[in-house]
Parts: sequence; structure tokens; C-alpha cells
Amino acid sequence: MASTSEKTVSPKKISRLTKNSKILKVITTAIQDRKGEHIVLLDLRKINEAVSDFFIVCEASSTVQVRAIADWVETKVKKELGELPYRHEGQQASQWILVDYVNVVVHIFLSETRKFYKLEDMWNDGVEVELEEPAALPQPPAFKSVKKKNKQ
Repeated sequence: MASTSEKTVSPKKISRLTKNSKILKVITTAIQDRKGEHIVLLDLRKINEAVSDFFIVCEASSTVQVRAIADWVETKVKKELGELPYRHEGQQASQWILVDYVNVVVHIFLSETRKFYKLEDMWNDGVEVELEEPAALPQPPAFKSVKKKNKQ
């Protein structure tokens, strides 16, 4: 009999993801929060050789921004879903940081590095999933026009 201190993996943890999974939304929102550009979500579930269900690919204009996006993705996923990445790579050079959540792998590229490696072309058998529009920013409250009474 298993002791109570042993942890078991819940069926939810090992189930395959869908394109509506919360982790995909949290990651793409985190990328948008840090102004990541040209975000592509690739559904790789129908490719037998694929290492994960989804790739999320984006780019940034500087190594500082690449690192900021990667850090924010990890922070948001941990805070909102309690998930830590299985591994992450590329923090030293910060030209291509990979954050691996097993079923979702996030690739954050420096613009020139993304053009060089052409990751989307290598995985072109995957289906590109349309991202939802980012949540609309709250509008500032409308100013009420106040008519001043003329003092007589």
C-alpha cells in the first residue's frame, strides 16, 4: 500500500491539452504584457514526432526584453496555475530562451535569431492557431462636461 507521503499525478496533469487550455492563455497574455511581438501558436498534436502539444513562438527587440518576457511567463504561470517549467534554456545569451512546460514549449527569440532559425518553417506541419485579441485596455472614465453658472 502506498504511503500518504507519496504524491500521485492527477489525471488532469497527464491529459493532453486543447487549444483552449488555460496555460496557453496565461502564457500568451504574459507575452503580450511584456510587449512580445509576432506571437505564433503552433498546434503540434497531430505530428507523431512532436516533442509537445503546442509551441508558442514570439520575438523581442532586445536581449533584455527576451529575458523579461521569459521571466514574466514563468512568474504568471506559477502565480495563476501553480506550474513550474520542466526546464528552461538560453538565459545566458538571451537570444533564444526556451521555457518548457512539457506539453507547451515557449520560444522567445531575439528578432534576428528568429529569422535565422525559422522555427515555424521547421514545424510547418503544425497548425497555426489564431490567437484571441488581447483584452481591451480599460478606457479612462469619461469627463463630464460641467456648465458653470454665470454669477450675476
